[in-house]
Amino acid sequence: MILHALPFLAFAVGTLVAKDDGPKPVPWSFRPLQRTAVPVVKNTNWPITRIDHYILAKMEAAGVQPAERADDRTLGRRLAFDLTGLPPEKSQISDFKSQLASLLASPHYGERWARHWLDLARYTDITPDWLDSTKYAYLYRDWIVQALNEDMPYDRFIIRQLATDYLPECGPPDLVSMGFLGLSPSYFKELQLPPEIIKTTVADEWEEHVDAIGRTFLGLTVACARCHDHKSDPITAQDYYALAGVFASVKMSERPMMSEAVWKPVEKARAEVAALQKQLAELKKKKPKDLAEQAKAMETKMTSIQTSTPHYNMPMANAVVDAALHVVEADNKKGTKLDFRIGAARDLELMKRGNPNDIGDSVPRRFLSAFPSKSGKPRQFNTGSGRLELAHAIVEDAAPLTARVIVNRIWKHHFGRGLVDTPSEFGNLGEAPTHPELLDDLAGRFIENGWSLKWLHREILNSATWQQSSVSPGNEQRDPENKLYARMTRRRLDWESWRDAILTVTSELDLRSGGPAASISDAKNLRRSLYGASDRQDMDPMLRIHDVPDPGAHNPWRTETITPLQGLFALNSPFIQARADVLGPWAMSQSVDEIYTRLFQRKPSAHETAVTRAFVAGREKDADVWSQYAQALLASNEMLFVD
Repeated sequence: MILHALPFLAFAVGTLVAKDDGPKPVPWSFRPLQRTAVPVVKNTNWPITRIDHYILAKMEAAGVQPAERADDRTLGRRLAFDLTGLPPEKSQISDFKSQLASLLASPHYGERWARHWLDLARYTDITPDWLDSTKYAYLYRDWIVQALNEDMPYDRFIIRQLATDYLPECGPPDLVSMGFLGLSPSYFKELQLPPEIIKTTVADEWEEHVDAIGRTFLGLTVACARCHDHKSDPITAQDYYALAGVFASVKMSERPMMSEAVWKPVEKARAEVAALQKQLAELKKKKPKDLAEQAKAMETKMTSIQTSTPHYNMPMANAVVDAALHVVEADNKKGTKLDFRIGAARDLELMKRGNPNDIGDSVPRRFLSAFPSKSGKPRQFNTGSGRLELAHAIVEDAAPLTARVIVNRIWKHHFGRGLVDTPSEFGNLGEAPTHPELLDDLAGRFIENGWSLKWLHREILNSATWQQSSVSPGNEQRDPENKLYARMTRRRLDWESWRDAILTVTSELDLRSGGPAASISDAKNLRRSLYGASDRQDMDPMLRIHDVPDPGAHNPWRTETITPLQGLFALNSPFIQARADVLGPWAMSQSVDEIYTRLFQRKPSAHETAVTRAFVAGREKDADVWSQYAQALLASNEMLFVD
C-alpha cells in the first residue's frame, strides 16, 4: 500500500507481514472471460438489449419486478447529464434515440467524460512551486477530450498515453498524450541530505507510478507488493519490481512539439536566456552601483534573443523520456546527486521489505506473472524503458481484465454503483461482481466492437435497465443498495455538473473548449468547470468543500458529503448570488411556467405556482425580490439531483 508521507512505516509493515502464507487464491478477475448464453427470462416483453436479460434473470430469481420506465422528461435530463454534464435543451427531450445520437456526437461529451478520466490520472494544472512549470498541462486534458470525442479505441487510448513516442505513426505534436506519466506526482527531494534518505523518496515515486498504472488500467493494487508478496492476490514482490523498473527508467520532461531541427535553436536560445536570468539574480544580490544599467542591458539582451528566435514560445508537452535514474553521492561528497542516464534503462534490485538501502537480486523488467503472454511466460520488456511493451501487455495479455475494469467504470458512472463496486480493486480484497456473467458478456462484446466506448454507452443507455424510474418503493425496501438494479438510483450531481447547470440556466455558460485553465473562484471565469485550475499544493476552497478530489492521487469515485459549508455556499457565496442577480431580472419578465421550463424542463405544479405568486405579491417590480426567488430555485434539490 502507498505510504508516501511516512515511508519508514512501509518497512515496519513489511517486517511484520513478510512471512509467505503460500499460494494466493486466484481472483475471478484474473481468469479468462466466461461467455455464457443469454439467460432465459419469464417476462420476455421487458428486455430491450442483452443487458436486460442478465439483469432480469437475477430479479426474477429474487422475486423482484423491474420499475416502470421513466417518463421522457426524466430520461432526457438523465441522459443529458450522464453524457455531457449539462442540462438538456427542451427540443432534445421528445425523442430518446435522436437525443442519444446527438449527445454522443456533441463536443461536450468528451468534456464530461474527460473529467472522469482525469480523476483517475491524477491530472493537475498547477504543481508545487518547487517543481518545473506545468503551464502546458492543459494540452493533455484537451487531448483526452479530443480522443473521447473521436471515440479512439480504448486499447489505443492506453498505448498512446504510455508510449506515443514509440509509435512510428505519431510525431512531436502527439506527445501531449503522455500526460498520464508526464504529470505524475513528484516528491520534494532535499539533495543536501545523504543518498540513503533520497533513495526512499525516489522509491516512493516509483511506487506511486506503479500504483496508478495498476489501479487505473488493471483495477489491481500492485503497489501492495513493494514490501512483500501481495497478501491476497497472486502478485509477488518480484512482479512489483519488474514493473517499477520501467519507471526507474523514465524521466518526466517537457518535450518540444516540433521537429528536432526547429527545436534545437529554441533550446539554445532558452538556455542562453536562463543563464542570463541566473546572472541577473546574482547581480541583484551583490547590488553594484551600476545595477540599474547592467540589469537593463541584460534584460534587453534577453528580449532580443526571445524576439529573434522563431518559435521561442512554442508550447511543450508534459511527457517523459527514457532515462535510467541512479541516486548517488554528490560529486563534492556532500549530499546527493540524481544521475539520469538519458536513453538508458535499468532493472531494479528487489528491495527487502521495501527498503531501497537493503537490496537483493536484480529483477528483469517484465509484466505480471499472473498474465503470461502467448509464450506461456510473462512478457519481457526489452525496448527502452519498456513502456511500449507494458502498454501492449495491458491490452493484450491482460485484455479480459482491462476490458472488465473500464466496462465497470462506465457502468458505475451511469448507474451510481458498479457491477463491481470497488472499481479500482478487482482483487480478492475488492467486492465480488453482482452480475459476473453480465460483466464478462459486456467486456467480451466491448472488445469485439473495437474497444469502442461510444458503443458501450449506447449498449447501456438503450437498455430497459437504465431507462427505469427511480421510484419503486417495494424494490427500495427489498433491495436498499439496489444491487439487483430493479430501479434507477436518484443521484446527486457532481460539483462540475452542478456549477455548469447553474451557468446554463442563467445563460452565462461560456462553451469555448480547450486552452489554459483559470481559477474557478475568479468571478470572470464562466467557462465549464473542467477548465477550472486544479492545484496539488493549494486546492481552491470552492473545490474542496464540494468533494472535488485531491489531484495528487488516483480517484476512482467521488466521495459525497453533506456539510454546513455546502449549504452556506448556496446561501452566501458570491458565485450563487451573482447567478441569482442575473436570473432574477429575467424571471421577473417571465411566467412561472417559463421559469420552471428553463430550469427543470417541466411545468410547475399548482402549489409551486401559488408559492411563487405569494412570495412576490405586491413586489412584482422589485428586482431584489426576484433575485431572492431565483437563488432559492438555484439552491433547490432539483438543481442538485437527477432522477
